[in-house]
Amino acid sequence: MKTISEADTEEFGRELDKIRDDVIANRGEDDARYIRRVIAVQRALEVSGRTLLFASVLPPAWLAGTAALATAKILENMEIGHNVLHGQWDWMRDPAIHSSTWEWDLVSPARHWKYTHNYLHHKWTNVLGKDRDIGFVLLRLSPEQPWHPYYLGQPLYNAILAPFFEWGVALHDLEVERVRGGDKSWNEVFIQLREILRKAGRQVVKDYVAFPLLAGPLFLPVLIGNFTANMTRNVWAHTVIFCGHFPDEAATFTEEQVEGETRGEWYLRQLLGSCNLTGGSLFHIMAGNLSYQIEHHLFPDLPSNRYAEVAPRVRALCERFGLPYNTGSLLRQTVRVWKRVFRLSLPTSPGGPERTAAPARLQAVTAPAGYTTGIDVLGRAPALRGASG
Repeated sequence: MKTISEADTEEFGRELDKIRDDVIANRGEDDARYIRRVIAVQRALEVSGRTLLFASVLPPAWLAGTAALATAKILENMEIGHNVLHGQWDWMRDPAIHSSTWEWDLVSPARHWKYTHNYLHHKWTNVLGKDRDIGFVLLRLSPEQPWHPYYLGQPLYNAILAPFFEWGVALHDLEVERVRGGDKSWNEVFIQLREILRKAGRQVVKDYVAFPLLAGPLFLPVLIGNFTANMTRNVWAHTVIFCGHFPDEAATFTEEQVEGETRGEWYLRQLLGSCNLTGGSLFHIMAGNLSYQIEHHLFPDLPSNRYAEVAPRVRALCERFGLPYNTGSLLRQTVRVWKRVFRLSLPTSPGGPERTAAPARLQAVTAPAGYTTGIDVLGRAPALRGASG
């Protein structure tokens, strides 16, 4: 059994800090040029897509227009919106590309998402009871979540969530369950709901009323094209995000395990709770570079175009300290996500095969299928290591 000591854990953290410092010290014009180029391409694709849809009396024009618009929406959501709102480009001091001013092409208001995602999710990654992104309060994705007959339908719920993911995220940001615990008032919920309805109303009018009306007799083809582009974007975002967080390899933790967590331990939890996707450069851009989910969770505020550069260094560190670096193809990770969704729709106990052997600090609560308790974190708690490497 490989053991990582407390000293090694903190050294692991210091090495990751060095990687982050290296990127920050070298940010510059090349990075700024990259994001501006991506934004220019995205806007050109959107204009081209909407223009082609206006000529959609010809089926090839409809297909091309819908594909271009869907691609533009994916780029805006994944590589631009998500990363701009993380503050990855705030260092440029460009008010047009800044986390405080950016509003994305989704029904969810950026302000709501920045709190539930940037703060709750990234601070409390995969901590049960803290990270509301575990199953988005809709799905059971850890055996530590109490089972209820409701979860028998979660494969269907997840299939419905995918094409309507932006709406699911908007409702998720309301945190309605906090009302039952007395942590939030209904008045606060209604204020947020009004903001969501205003934002969603603008999105609906833009895509399903204004642009179709401008098309005159081609109202219906344009409306269907816009709807298809939105659904395509939603399914893609859902797939990439779920593959980065919920394959069997991704670990979950309890609040007790992260109490008094050090910087090195925080890094370790981000590593164990995230999974990467393999692919070419275009694939990574279309995934918002969230295909480097491990690097994103270690360094959420670094420019996304730098994740490919730092990934080999992170992987080498993992090999040096005997830590897992979970990565796989989109197909492989998607299959593993859906297996988890189906498996945990059925009653499973926390002490069953889904869990590692001994509950202790920083031990992954969820033991991936085919994994063994192979790393004793800080000499106090086993984490996860693949039986096949």
